[in-house]
Amino acid sequence: MARSKNAYGLDIHPLRDVLYAELHSRPFQVLPSPAKVSCLAVMIGPEKKQAEFEHFCSLYGYFDCVAPDEDGVCFEVDFGHFKIRRDNHLEFTSYMITQTQMATSETPFEHNALSCLPLDWLSTLPGKTIAAFHVVVEDARSTPEPDLGLVKRYFEGMRLVGSRPQNGDAQVWTSFQLHSDGCGRFLIYNKHMSDSQLGRMVQRVVEIETYRLMAMIALPMARTYNAELMQMDEKLARTTASLSDPSEDSDEQRLLGELIDMAAWVEAARAKSSYRFSGTRAYHELILKRLSELKEDEVSGHLTITEFMTRRLTPAVRTCNTADKHLESLSTRIDRVSDMMRTQVEMSIQSQNQQLLTSMDRRSKIQLAMQHTVEGLSVAAISYYSVGLLKFLIEAVYDKGVEFDKSLVIGLSVPIVVGGVWFATRKIHKRFLLLAKAREEKDKQV
Repeated sequence: MARSKNAYGLDIHPLRDVLYAELHSRPFQVLPSPAKVSCLAVMIGPEKKQAEFEHFCSLYGYFDCVAPDEDGVCFEVDFGHFKIRRDNHLEFTSYMITQTQMATSETPFEHNALSCLPLDWLSTLPGKTIAAFHVVVEDARSTPEPDLGLVKRYFEGMRLVGSRPQNGDAQVWTSFQLHSDGCGRFLIYNKHMSDSQLGRMVQRVVEIETYRLMAMIALPMARTYNAELMQMDEKLARTTASLSDPSEDSDEQRLLGELIDMAAWVEAARAKSSYRFSGTRAYHELILKRLSELKEDEVSGHLTITEFMTRRLTPAVRTCNTADKHLESLSTRIDRVSDMMRTQVEMSIQSQNQQLLTSMDRRSKIQLAMQHTVEGLSVAAISYYSVGLLKFLIEAVYDKGVEFDKSLVIGLSVPIVVGGVWFATRKIHKRFLLLAKAREEKDKQV
């Protein structure tokens, strides 16, 4: 908001209005009794979000209403004989269809709010439906409590879960099972609640059922991974035992290949399950919060919703958490075994290098001895050819008439030539040694 658009000329942060609106983006409904509510939760991938919004907008055309131009967090639309609320969540989109003007029927679930929607619109709804259930609200403020046998018949004889939420101001019945129409059922009797209180309580019940199903999506995955993780544990234990046993001649290449395969499987499993398991924990925390807000009292002989969730949902969430922690633990242990194996390989390489250096040292000494031998032979060879050349020179001088003992001069030249050749060879050898030493010192300084 600019300075000119507020009464005090304040420089307003550009996100202030958005932050105010966020707190009211999902308002509680005001729900009269009696009423019928049908709820859907449809899992939508990011690539189908726009298609789902366009499909929702097409519903406006069935009732000659103007559709919104842009998608939003929450839409509440009154189509006259029913209302629909659409909530956009991260993983799913929820629909709550509310009908307050109902025809009389023998059973509460004979007609439901889903019948208000066009069948072809429902059948073409994008995404996968994870939750579909009906909530029937009966007005019991001026009538006695319902007969338990009659309530059980409404749920097709299934075992009931019931409680008195809001400190006894209402009575809630459900079975947490699918019925003949493929949907779940909740029956609520309003005894002392206002329309706004009833709307908030129904919203909590709807969220508990939806989040329960979203939290349990990871359970089949967790069970599959738990079975495979047991095999991975045994395989890693065998690999570790073979590395720690000095008497066993282990194939390091094979063991390293096994570790790489196990590490690849674990990381692939973590990539697939990490988001799902973290989602399970988040949904479970939301469920516990909603359950505490219900403030349930017990109905004699029946589990409350909180007790049912504690006994059935919490173990499932723990199974998911166990699989997640097991994957993390296995990844850590594989890293440790890999480090141990790398250390063992490095020590083996160092031992091989030490043996190689020792062998090279021996070969260097042999080569040095051979070099000295070759130097001696080279001195003899060079001296032999040098004396031969000198002999030609002496003979040439003798033939020119210079009188001397030719044999004596040639004989005396031999030790002189040999000594000169040996001295020159040693001089050259020392020079190369000095050059090598200077290069070595230079490399150390660098």
